[in-house]
Amino acid sequence: MDTSNFEKKQRLSKFMAAAGVASRRACEEFIFSGRVKVNGQAALLPQTMVNDTDEILLDGKKIGNAEKKLYFILNKPTGYVCSTVGNSKTKLVLDLFEDQPERLFTVGRLDKDTSGLILVTNDGHFANKVIHPSSGIHKEYLAKTDQEITAEHLIAISQGTVVEGVFVKPLRVTKVRKGTVKVTVVEGKKREVRLLLDHAGLEVQELCRIRLGGLHLGTLPEGQWKPLTDRERNSIFE
Repeated sequence: MDTSNFEKKQRLSKFMAAAGVASRRACEEFIFSGRVKVNGQAALLPQTMVNDTDEILLDGKKIGNAEKKLYFILNKPTGYVCSTVGNSKTKLVLDLFEDQPERLFTVGRLDKDTSGLILVTNDGHFANKVIHPSSGIHKEYLAKTDQEITAEHLIAISQGTVVEGVFVKPLRVTKVRKGTVKVTVVEGKKREVRLLLDHAGLEVQELCRIRLGGLHLGTLPEGQWKPLTDRERNSIFE
């Protein structure tokens, strides 16, 4: 029995992520929602085994073989949404990459009112590695607040709070100047930094992510992006 084709098969969700469709998790959602067909039949299970000989369609468009992997760092402006779907009134982060022909997606999310460091790629495996809790990647934010930060505020932030039903504590809290504080977290839950400061009685006026692991935003202008070097990409996990 010739098993060569079988041995080359892989899970549908993994194949789609490798082809640059989206992260593995997002690809699973596409599959569950009935948007994916394999050889003319709806495929509703991410573990469906496929290879290069299968015709795989997402919303009627063929998914090709693995693309060249691309990695970018972007200084996200406020007002932009980390999503692949929008409308005429929505400004998407991916709109800033209109001259890139490849299908890209953001690695994780920053909310609409938060600026700063966001990664954009077509490598689903890389994206999953960055966002998976087991990687333990530190995320550092610079927050401008509505009042002068006191020692009591710093203690209250450091004590942590409940976010999405889970108690979280920041790794580090440092006052930078009168009304500005640096907060380093590892969980990265939705609006975590804003909720930590709110718990301390502080209202966030501006929030910017300035570091992801060992990768720093640096002087990259807001709204601008650049390709990541191999060294920069590896520094995320240091």
